[in-house]
Amino acid sequence: MTPVEHPYWVWITFFGVVLTALFVDIGIVNRKSHAPTRKETIVWSIIWVSLALTFNVFVYFQVGNHTGDWNLALAQGKLFLTGYLIELSLSVDNLFVILLIFTFFKVPKKFQHRVLFWGIMGALVMRMVMIFAGAELVERFHWIIYIFGAFLVYTGLKMFGNDEDNFEPHESAIVKLATKYIRISKHYDEEKFFTVKDGVKTGTLLLLVLIVIEFTDLVFAVDSIPAIFGITTDRFIVYTSNIFAILGLRTFFFLLADLASKFHYLKYGLAFVLTFIGAKMLLPLLGTGLMMAMGEGSTSAFADFLRRYNNHEFEQAVINISLGVVAGAILLSILISMVFPAPAEEVDAEEELISDEEEFI
Repeated sequence: MTPVEHPYWVWITFFGVVLTALFVDIGIVNRKSHAPTRKETIVWSIIWVSLALTFNVFVYFQVGNHTGDWNLALAQGKLFLTGYLIELSLSVDNLFVILLIFTFFKVPKKFQHRVLFWGIMGALVMRMVMIFAGAELVERFHWIIYIFGAFLVYTGLKMFGNDEDNFEPHESAIVKLATKYIRISKHYDEEKFFTVKDGVKTGTLLLLVLIVIEFTDLVFAVDSIPAIFGITTDRFIVYTSNIFAILGLRTFFFLLADLASKFHYLKYGLAFVLTFIGAKMLLPLLGTGLMMAMGEGSTSAFADFLRRYNNHEFEQAVINISLGVVAGAILLSILISMVFPAPAEEVDAEEELISDEEEFI
């Protein structure tokens, strides 16, 4: 696909929209800490999804007007939507981990929104560094894309076979590291991240929760960013679709937290998506190997197909198939979860897991 240069004003527009929406959210609507009502959560979920879809349309018209190539514009729009769905679905799968963290540290509901907000601000910076560094590496050393592909196939297959969530907040390295080098109180002080205790500035328990959430997002990104690189290496598309999905997740958390355990087949859909994208990333390498085995002069239909695929002649079809597979796998896994609910004992086991009251610092 022809590389697309996105003008600086497009980047400025993106950051302007995101920062304005965040300011309205935290500076006006949620100026005072409170537990979001279901109505508020639904409204903000609709707002963030609408913003993402509107921005998707904006990308289509901006690329079309800028290049004059409306087929390229349509492809960019599909890539954004695919990246958005991948990041959103992978993030939804990790809602249970965030819920476990909040429950384990007994974070009052009225403070959870504040933690997630500052978690997003950190993600804006961390994701940019990781995405731009990753894209630069892929451009300089194209073979890295095959490492990403192999990693995604491994992760996807591992998800198929792993039925247990072994995350234990009090045993995680980040908690031990943070409490070793930062003075952390065992208590909350309203919505503050820092307080003064015995004349010394001390981090509150809310600060430790924020650190764990930031670290968790970093771990999540190790899966999601390579997955989107399997669709496109366009920095603008990868970053903007990532951020809009994360912004939506913050409000979806309050809407879906109670339902996370209900979508027990979602992880299998995500495992299929990761395996599919990883295999797609490895296909050119496999094709090159098969061509060498058949001989460069081979005139078979299969050899002709491999040549055309490696020359990106099927790029539009690949984009359409990728979008269909990602959306289809997610929707199908959710539908199956609803038709065949988890046995009562599994739900009870999950509820028991997140009710652990061990001492953590």
